[in-house]
Amino acid sequence: MDEARAREVLAAAGLADAGAGGREGGGGASLLALGENAVFATGDLVVKVGRADPALLERAERELAVSAWLAEAGVPAVRAAEAAPRRALGHALTLWHRLPDAVRPAGPEDLALLLRQVHALPAPPFALPRRDLLGGVERWLRLAGDAIDPADAAYLRARRDAYAAEVAELVPQLPPGAIHGDALPRNVHVGPDGPVLVDLETFSSDLREHDLVVMALSRDRYGLAHEAYADFVRAYGWDVRDWPGCALLRGARETASCAWIAQHAPTNPGALAEFHRRVTSLREHAPEVRWHPF
Repeated sequence: MDEARAREVLAAAGLADAGAGGREGGGGASLLALGENAVFATGDLVVKVGRADPALLERAERELAVSAWLAEAGVPAVRAAEAAPRRALGHALTLWHRLPDAVRPAGPEDLALLLRQVHALPAPPFALPRRDLLGGVERWLRLAGDAIDPADAAYLRARRDAYAAEVAELVPQLPPGAIHGDALPRNVHVGPDGPVLVDLETFSSDLREHDLVVMALSRDRYGLAHEAYADFVRAYGWDVRDWPGCALLRGARETASCAWIAQHAPTNPGALAEFHRRVTSLREHAPEVRWHPF
């Protein structure tokens, strides 16, 4: 989905100018992000436009339910502006209250403190799925098409299958339960009232270690400073690298991250170059090769 298509969906849903004027610079929807969703700011609202996939409607409904559940539990998180998704041209759209401008970038410690709150919660009154970390690999590789070497796609499929079986057998150290699912500082917004969680669509019920391995991988692959990782561990209270399953879960996430960037390869030369960097480092068993966020 490109920006032009996302704007068509916005217009069809009657949201192209929704809430315009509520913020300085209002008067139309401005694109904030274009990835798994197209995210627009329009006045005092943020609108997320999902891909044209019927399966994503259920995910949108669950994300809104998670927002309401976190609000009731007192966990600082983005709040939904409407309780149900809108649908237009085969796409699901969710509406959110726009957060105040950030007062500073979020850091690992902010994330750790929010994760402690989430991980202390009892189960919600609705079903959360397992964290299907590798479930998107096939779709991402299909979207990559001929832009990537078929041998690389086959390698990632085989790696996915091997890791999927092993991840299912992992024995956790922490009690399983609700997790964010994509626990990175970029999914925390620090406003005047403090840090809040955003991007709730990957909320799941699974090993809590999923949320912690993300930051360990950031330290090892993406250049997160060791001191910043130490702040994260100190704030959370435990280092997932002390868990015997850490390397296995890290490997599964690396597989997913490599396949994820492949979907952007057909239209973005930078994504194609990063895909080559990642898949080559996996093939060559080179865990020290630096990956670049995308």
